[in-house]
Amino acid sequence: MGDEIILGAIQAAPVIFNKEASCEKAVKLIREAGSKGVNLAVFGETWLPGYPWFNIAWAEPLGQEAAEEYLASGVTIPGPCVDALCDAAKDASCDVAIGVAELDPVSQGTIYATLLFIGSEGKILGKHRKIKPTAAERIMWGEGDGKSFEVYERPYGKLSGLNCWEHQMVLPGYALMMKGTQFHASVWPGGEPYTRQTFLTQAFCSQAGCYGVMAGGIIREEDIPEKYQPMLPMRAVPRTGHSAIISPKGEILAGPLNAEEGIVTAKASLSVIRSAKAWSDVSGHYSRPDIFEFKVHGEPLIPGAQ
Repeated sequence: MGDEIILGAIQAAPVIFNKEASCEKAVKLIREAGSKGVNLAVFGETWLPGYPWFNIAWAEPLGQEAAEEYLASGVTIPGPCVDALCDAAKDASCDVAIGVAELDPVSQGTIYATLLFIGSEGKILGKHRKIKPTAAERIMWGEGDGKSFEVYERPYGKLSGLNCWEHQMVLPGYALMMKGTQFHASVWPGGEPYTRQTFLTQAFCSQAGCYGVMAGGIIREEDIPEKYQPMLPMRAVPRTGHSAIISPKGEILAGPLNAEEGIVTAKASLSVIRSAKAWSDVSGHYSRPDIFEFKVHGEPLIPGAQ
């Protein structure tokens, strides 16, 4: 692979509470990205099969029914749906980072906001579980551990990713910067105030000297099953995406795309990354390890740490 690659942020609505249909749609989108020459395609937070937009109404009867359906549509890793995504990535010759509502394999009662990484060879590279769900997300989502702060060596460079407000926490991002990330999947549910979603990703890219694929989710009123429409006044719907590609200098290269489905693409170059890191390498010459000590505790959480 040469110095130049193509990055793609996939912005589309999943099929709420339907894992199989959402998986089929993801497969089509991955293949579409591959047809556009995309080398790295990124979906939003828990895209498969959707962000828990109903969680603020958890005490209501409809909210409890929605929670049960959400749990029933949780994704196992590995599993049939993930196998289909791997096949699509291989067919498209494209790396994929996709937000997945991962079902805890032990308890069968907890969901993790997992960012799943799949290589263009059709194999799982790894997964990162969100370490601190935000606000009402904590009703259903469990907490990940420190063992998944990985940077993956790919033909085009080093790949990393974080979920939503993990960028706000600062230290998760620094853990990846210390490993020299060059291409970063910044995944969001699409409902975050756009200034925060954008400037947190821009700040990460500027500090790390890396490209960012900022993928936001879409959930419109028409995407909500009719049964659950009465809950809409309780929840901030729609979610309108705001996906974009960010440069190693923190500049917006493509997008943002709002309130519509599409694939935002931009070309990336290792020479631009080298230029950025030459001025500021926070894991090297622009750091002071003699003053600041940083450690990630990577021990797995029990139960459900597989």
